[in-house]
Amino acid sequence: MSSPVHASSVNSSVSQNISLADIITQTARAKTVTGQKVRDIRQVTSKLRILALNALIEAKHAGDKGAGFSVVADEVRSISGEVEGLAKDLGDEIVTLDALTQSLARQSQGARLTDLALNAIELIDRNLYERTCDVRWWATDSALVNHAVIPTAESRAYACQRLGVILDSYTVYIDLWLCDLNGNVIANGRPDRHHIIGRNVHDRLWFSRAATLRSGSDFAVADITTEPLLGNAQIATYATGVRRNGDVNGELVGILGIHFDWQPQAASITKGVRLSDEEKARTRVLMVDAQGLVIASSDGKGLLTEHVRLHTEGKLSGHYSDPHGTMIAFHKTPGYETYAGLGWYGIILQKPV
Repeated sequence: MSSPVHASSVNSSVSQNISLADIITQTARAKTVTGQKVRDIRQVTSKLRILALNALIEAKHAGDKGAGFSVVADEVRSISGEVEGLAKDLGDEIVTLDALTQSLARQSQGARLTDLALNAIELIDRNLYERTCDVRWWATDSALVNHAVIPTAESRAYACQRLGVILDSYTVYIDLWLCDLNGNVIANGRPDRHHIIGRNVHDRLWFSRAATLRSGSDFAVADITTEPLLGNAQIATYATGVRRNGDVNGELVGILGIHFDWQPQAASITKGVRLSDEEKARTRVLMVDAQGLVIASSDGKGLLTEHVRLHTEGKLSGHYSDPHGTMIAFHKTPGYETYAGLGWYGIILQKPV
């Protein structure tokens, strides 16, 4: 039995991020304190140089009696110069350490967000793999096969009843449609949508693709779209052929299309990615199709209208920052089991603090 998608399995190490943030904070604090101490040291050495200079002048006035004091003054001036040099080196080192810490933070956070992008896209892949299994299994149901072969009022009622039973158990679907080879819907699973019966869907991509499949082991799928006959709901439709006697290599007698209720299932994943409350305020979690069209977003914006242009540099996954400092982490669908995926990407956009 299938169930709604949950994002609880999307893991992240929030504690690791907090620890890293602590390191950055402490490094920044050390940089501030060190900078102040360096300035203090330079003020002291500046005073020492002035005192040494005054001492040298007085030693010159004292003549031979001030010769020894002149040597001490020279030594003080030399030491003050060395101390200032050490202070400068210390300041340079702390600046370098701060830069390295910031770089480490970006790399660590980028790797973490990339993992989260992978988890999100993997979770939907695993769910959609089940859809490919469902459609091929249900297409062999005798009620569907018999009604596709001999469509009568009695067989239609039984086919609709069987599809309704499936829908009651598999709540991730909006509706299931059995179509004849001309694209006419001849049975569906929702009693309140029986007006759909008789409508023609031969122009739907999932239908045309399913009509060309060679066996019942194959399936067809189209990218996320809206379906006017379902109130413009966002759907992912998986389809396969209904074949005579339910035989995997039997004669094609109909097409079964199952409409996955995309929007709420995808939203539960993008909104469920494990981020701290502070991060969520400056982060968008997206899924895009192979053309970069936004098909899911944690903020509910840009659905099926916004395009994202990724700079992947030919990589399947990675992260980078845009000119505004926003970190962009991405991972291409790896597929699951026999489901290769559709070239989608999980993406996380995170603005700087």
